[in-house]
Amino acid sequence: MRPVTLFTGQWADLPCQTLLEKTASFGYDGVELACWGDHFEVDRALAEGDYCEKKRAQLEGADLVCHAISNHLVGQAVCDLIDERHKSILPPTVWGDGDPEGVRQRAAQAMIDTGKAAAKFGVKVVNGFTGSSIWPLLYSFPPVTSETIAGGFADFARRWTPILDAYQELGIRFALEVHPTEIAFDIVTAERALEAVGHHPAFGFNYDPSHLGYQGVDYVAFLRRFPDRIYHVHLKDVFFSSTPTEAGVFGGHTDFGDWRRFWNFRSLGRGSIDFEEIIRTLNDLRYDGPLSVEWEDAGMDREHGAAEACDFVRSLDFPPSAIAFDAAFAKD
Repeated sequence: MRPVTLFTGQWADLPCQTLLEKTASFGYDGVELACWGDHFEVDRALAEGDYCEKKRAQLEGADLVCHAISNHLVGQAVCDLIDERHKSILPPTVWGDGDPEGVRQRAAQAMIDTGKAAAKFGVKVVNGFTGSSIWPLLYSFPPVTSETIAGGFADFARRWTPILDAYQELGIRFALEVHPTEIAFDIVTAERALEAVGHHPAFGFNYDPSHLGYQGVDYVAFLRRFPDRIYHVHLKDVFFSSTPTEAGVFGGHTDFGDWRRFWNFRSLGRGSIDFEEIIRTLNDLRYDGPLSVEWEDAGMDREHGAAEACDFVRSLDFPPSAIAFDAAFAKD
């Protein structure tokens, strides 16, 4: 069975040791460590000779493992049009004086450093975001030219190819969480992002069906379209309405949890995602990596939800068949 892990990004307000103890009590096999808070500190991993060893010991003390680290916040700044919002999510060393191009360049170097830290720590996958210079142009009015959009993908390739080259040398793969605000947010843009970086072997996806489902994207088809690029899997649920709502797909500038929204993230098994088909498709693809719970539900206590989600994933997952069910009737 695949290991069931908890992504720690939504728990970074808790010290790592406290969260590890809670994660073990919830029933998880391991964690996907976020590179913020004190969960996994890239600068310390590179500067301190025993940091990774101590972090491993901390995990082992809680009887947990780690298969991937995630640096979404810094990755977002590599391609974004930088503004004051980014200051709240970036380390001071990346934000610096806030000059946009300087921020982007420092973020790119920080993502290379993340790959180095991952290699030192002994994991093979870094999950994260890429940012996008063209996401603000999503709705094409005033009209956006095809050349402008092409320029956005070219900008992504120019900024990320050196990072991917470094990862390739390190034996690390980068898994983009396909997500609104990123260079790839559906099947079409994921294909275009792959093409932009020449199908770089270090570039793939951290599959998360929730961000596809509420857009109306076929999230099972995504898996079948990119069978060799699913480097990591997030399991997160989302409810989306079957009838019109006051705040549609774009959210109406409402907060998460607002009843007027067309969609809201939900604890696993309480939303609209068909996880049965996802597990069956992952079995077809022979994906044997972790199933990492990214828990988000504005209407539920998170500790209750995290424990419930772990049980849900364990009840859902099953190994693929090694034999045809009707093989007993086959003739020699």
